[in-house]
Amino acid sequence: MHSSQVTGVDRAPVGFDVIIAGCGPTGAVLAAELRLHDVRVLLLEKETEPKSLVRIVGLHIRSLELMAMRGLLERILPHGRQRPAGGFFAAIPKPAPKDLDSAHSYLLGIPQPVVEHLLEEHAIGLGAQVRRGCTVTGFEQDDEGVTVELADGERLRSRYLVGCDGARSTVRKLLGVGFPGEPSRTETLMGEMEVGVPQEEIAARVAGVPGAHQPFWLRPFGEGIYSVVVPAAGVADRAQPPTLEDFKQRLRTIAGTDFGVHSPRWLSRFGDATRLAERYRVGRVLLAGDAAHIHPPIGGQGLNLGVQDAFNLGWKLAAQIRGWAPEPLLDTYQAERRPVAADVLDNTRAQKELLSAEPGPQAVRRLLTELMDFDEVNRHLIEKITAIGIRYDFGEGPDLLGRRLRDIEVEQGRLYDLLHRGRGLLLDRTGRLTAGGWSDRVDYLADPVAELDVPCVLLRPDGHVAWIGDDQQDLDDHLSRWFGRPAG
Repeated sequence: MHSSQVTGVDRAPVGFDVIIAGCGPTGAVLAAELRLHDVRVLLLEKETEPKSLVRIVGLHIRSLELMAMRGLLERILPHGRQRPAGGFFAAIPKPAPKDLDSAHSYLLGIPQPVVEHLLEEHAIGLGAQVRRGCTVTGFEQDDEGVTVELADGERLRSRYLVGCDGARSTVRKLLGVGFPGEPSRTETLMGEMEVGVPQEEIAARVAGVPGAHQPFWLRPFGEGIYSVVVPAAGVADRAQPPTLEDFKQRLRTIAGTDFGVHSPRWLSRFGDATRLAERYRVGRVLLAGDAAHIHPPIGGQGLNLGVQDAFNLGWKLAAQIRGWAPEPLLDTYQAERRPVAADVLDNTRAQKELLSAEPGPQAVRRLLTELMDFDEVNRHLIEKITAIGIRYDFGEGPDLLGRRLRDIEVEQGRLYDLLHRGRGLLLDRTGRLTAGGWSDRVDYLADPVAELDVPCVLLRPDGHVAWIGDDQQDLDDHLSRWFGRPAG
């Protein structure tokens, strides 16, 4: 079975609106977003059990804002550690700029299995179905839906299929979408483990390692655990995790000692492959997360980029299924998110060069380190890494148009508390406007004292500003653009 258009009659009955291949953070968030609009969702996960690797991932500012928009942040915060939102770009140690435009100006370090469990639990709580041990081996799409075939021969039918199945995405390959870019040229071993020597000896040994062996570190993580990063001997099959002996051998080669490492919590390897899918959508099949883009983990942007894909796609795909989407709405997913991914790939390429021990890149690194003493430069790079600097192209208008709106105070408390249902929001300081025939899709708040420098904003369900103004006819035109025809 492949991904070509078919018109045969041998189809399973439509059981779902959307089947999502992959129940990682991107798939789970997408499922939850769809369930907010009563879309029937099935998540298919090839792994029979959740991941056991206790690696720490970082949720950046924009991802924290999105979690707050759906009432998830308070559930997630107790499981993570907050740290300043600075020093991300190529690990250049500069503090976070003052007064970043967010109520959540920090990085949240959280164990990956924990955040994945919380997001999956959220999706299930909203009514998404999850089936583990299910591998997608083929699919066919036609004008009405997609027939998905599993490894055991079972056939499932849905209106749409979304591949959130990672860098080696089966869905992307079957779809025939190109994944151009650069293969891994270098590889790095990463893990968390205990060590058998004092911190002072570790620091002295690490300081004596030549710059050519970067990235390399042993950093205390608390409770006797160290984060260990060491260059690998070459590029291996990433499907095969490294062993503790691999770490010991590389540590002895580079530092002259293995530091007595033992009792690993998790071991992993990552390369510097950088690739971007040529298309995010072919008919009724879409791609999100690592299935659409991969890059080195420098700056910790990967998980965040995928989760933000899901928040962008969810309400648009739901609108298509519920029947009120304007014709081009679903195509704006690729139009908006693919350039964002391209920018992330470029900034990770730049960061990778700045980590090189070669004289040229080191000279550029020293120059950039000086430039980051200027607040505007440091702020620009932090806003890029944390994704709060994104501005979608919605046409001519004030600078706020196309950007996300921060979590401001409103009469009813906090703005993001009004976005839990995944609907649009008309925030009106004039008290003269109305959402009218779109009130089944767009909430309305009249608040003359809201912290806004403009009379009125229309927010999409992902928190981006779709319109600014005070004219009802102009507002109606933009409501139609984003939320379809008025009811009745």
